[in-house]
Formats: sequence, structure tokens, C-alpha cells
Amino acid sequence: MTIKSLLLLTAALFAAPLAAQDLGAPIGDDQPVESVAVEGEDSGPLRGTVTDESAWSDIGIAIPAFATDRDRPTPANAAGTAALGREVARVITANLRNNGLFKPVGPDSLPQPGFGQITAPAFGTWSGQGAEMLVHGYVRARDDGRLVVSCYLYDVALQNELVREGWVVGPADWRRAAHKCSDLIFSRLTGESPFFDSRIAYIAETGPKDRRVKRLAVMDSDGANHRFLTLGSATALTPRYSPDYSKILYLSYVDGNPRIYVYDIGSGKQTLVTENKNPTLAPRWSPDGKYILYSMAVGGNTEIYRVPATGGASIKLTDNPGIDVGGSYSPDGSKIVFESDRSGSQQCYIMDADGKNQKRISFFGGRCATPEWSPRGDQIAFTRIAGDFNVAVMNTGGGNMRVLTNGWQDEAPTWAPNGRIIQFFRTEKNSGRSGIWQVDLTGQNERRLPTPVDASDPAWGPIRP
Repeated sequence: MTIKSLLLLTAALFAAPLAAQDLGAPIGDDQPVESVAVEGEDSGPLRGTVTDESAWSDIGIAIPAFATDRDRPTPANAAGTAALGREVARVITANLRNNGLFKPVGPDSLPQPGFGQITAPAFGTWSGQGAEMLVHGYVRARDDGRLVVSCYLYDVALQNELVREGWVVGPADWRRAAHKCSDLIFSRLTGESPFFDSRIAYIAETGPKDRRVKRLAVMDSDGANHRFLTLGSATALTPRYSPDYSKILYLSYVDGNPRIYVYDIGSGKQTLVTENKNPTLAPRWSPDGKYILYSMAVGGNTEIYRVPATGGASIKLTDNPGIDVGGSYSPDGSKIVFESDRSGSQQCYIMDADGKNQKRISFFGGRCATPEWSPRGDQIAFTRIAGDFNVAVMNTGGGNMRVLTNGWQDEAPTWAPNGRIIQFFRTEKNSGRSGIWQVDLTGQNERRLPTPVDASDPAWGPIRP
């Protein structure tokens, strides 16, 4: 969301005070996932065969349905653990396909391995069909109601196991095990940090344009498990996950006044950080989680401030006649990138964390808005305004600018935890409807994430514990 749109929205909110406290319920299921050793599992004698030899080809990674030692009913899938194993493989296939690096083929067009083949793959069958990598796994229902999900990655040509891991999860968390398996495969094959087992906070939008209801919501990195966190009686804006994933920072207009809240994911408790009578914008965490940046307009002049995450006195970091807004820390916390119109149009600037040494970095034509520093530290994503609004990246000195999207109004980029994928929200021309999209750093593999209602202001959180 750009400076002008934010200020216009702020003005509208002050003109129409909203209802009382709007505290959401805790998310509730974000507990650490227990890893379990899968070496030496009592898989029994090697038996079972590939049961479907129908034609399939052009495979980078083959991901057949996960097997089960005994097909048992589970709350995760009414059809039992065998059907759940197929669902797990489908989630992994979709994850790997949508990042643009791999050519996975999923369980619906592949043979079904037997349970004994999980640790002793039929390599000849897979190599004969051109598979380079093979993912095997199983789902086992424990007597305590929880599930064991194992994941194995094999190099088919070398007939070699590359990595294996297992997790114990509750029935409601079976998709997390699929995301963790995806992360395991991604990291082993690319050598990079993973990002699938993460969540996205965003603003869910409903209602007519002049009475828009904006609620804080969260979902998995692939758009599943959507959940509203606030009721909608107070407008919520610009969420951001804390660096340790334990909290969500957001701006709320309870009773018409802008308030910055920190929402504790485990308890559902919300802590007020600061409340102002003046328009307040774009709160952001420091990398150590100790401070929060935000922008506030006083007498028509908007500056960037820093306040302790636990509340207290704010320190002004900028002092300029222009509109300064949208600060985002570098990963080491030493620098801040922000946007300002002090030169006559929106451009991106960087400054030291204490506000010193402010300098403009964008000189490529058009305007530069909503900058966000990459978690890798080497690039800055931003909204480039040159006629249309598009998502672009540049290096931290403002060079090597590349436009990644070509929509009519694409804005507010947010990085995946590993800095490979960027999410943003796209507003459709004529209808004004908005949704969350993502694109990789090549500008390819653009896709829309499913949300039950219109969506804006995505914020990609860190890897879950």
C-alpha cells in the first residue's frame, strides 16, 4: 500500500470511529514438531511390489503415495492412513512444483510402492522411467492418536539414499509433516535454507469499497489452513511476524485511534505497544525483535519512529519536510530502507539504524515504494510505480533493478524466509478486487494463493519451530 493510499485510508478511519476492542483467539496449534528417528523402524521383511506400471515419463522427482504399515482410521483422513499417505505426497508435489526449480510428478500418475519398498526402493523400475530423484515415505498411526510421518530422498541413478527424517504430529498437523518433508528435499537438493513450513499473515477484506471490513488472518505458505484472528469490528492493517515466529505485529483502529498491537500466537494475548491520535503507518520489527519501526504524521509531516516492542517512549529517526514511511531493517539490523518524497516523488532511501547517513538509492525512473530488505541481505524488493504498479528488486545500492511482475497494481512485496520467493498483493483493474500472489526471483512461476475472501498486505513469517 503506497503512502497516498495509506494516508487516505487513515483519514477515512478517523472520520468514522469504529467499535470496541477486537481481540482474536489464539491460533492454538503452532507447537514445535517433534522429530523422530526413522532408522531401524520395524518395517518388517522387504516385500510388496510396484502395483501400477502405467505409462509415465519426463520425471525430475518422483513422489509416489506414502505407504502405511497398517491402514488405520485417523482423524486426519476418514479413509485411513493409506489415503492420508496419498494426500501427503500431493502436498509435497505441489510445494516442489510451485517454486520453479524442480519437475516433480505426484502420486496420482505414479505406481504405488509397498511399505517394504520405502527403505528398499525398486530402483530399476524408477530409473527405467527416467526418474532422477525419488521420494518415499510412510504414515503410521500411533496408539496415542498421533501420526509418524517419515520422508526419504533417494538418488535413483546412484541408487543411494540422500537423506531421511521423521516427525511425530497430531492429526491436525499432518500437512506440517508434508511441509517439513518438502523443506528436507529442497535443502538437500539446493543447499539453501527452506521455506515451506512457514505461515503468512495478511489482511482479509470483505464488504463494499466504502465500508470495507479488514481482518487479520493467517494461512500456511501454500494458502491452506486459513484462519481469521480478529473479528472485523476494528480495521486491521500491515501485519508482520516477529523474527522468532512467536508474535504478530499489526496496526488496529480500535475506537478510531491507531494502535500498534503485538499478538502472542501461543496465548492469544495482545499487548498495546503505542497509541496515537495522529495517523500511524507501517509498523515493522527489528531483526532482534526488541524494537518496532513505525511512521506517524504530525501536522502533515510524516516521520519514522522507533519504539521498544514492549512499549515506551518513541525516538524519531527522520526529520524532514517530506513524507518518510515504510522502514525495513537489513538482516543484521545496521541499516533501514524506507521511502520518502523529499526529492519531489516517492523514492527509496537507506539510513543507519540510528537515523544517520540518509541517502537516496533509487534513480531508475518511476517511483519507489514499500521497500522490503531481503532476508539474505543482498537485495531490496519494492513497488515500482511507472504507470502501473509492479514488484521489482534492486541491490542495496539501488543498482541492477529488475521488474518481476506485470500486473496493473501489484504492491507490498514480502520475502520468503529463504529470500527466493516474493509475495505481494494484486488489485484487479475495474473490479478493485485483490488477492495474494507470489513470484520467484527470476520473474517466472507467478501464481495466486487461494484465500476465501479478498486479501492484501501479505507478510511472510519465518520457519516454524
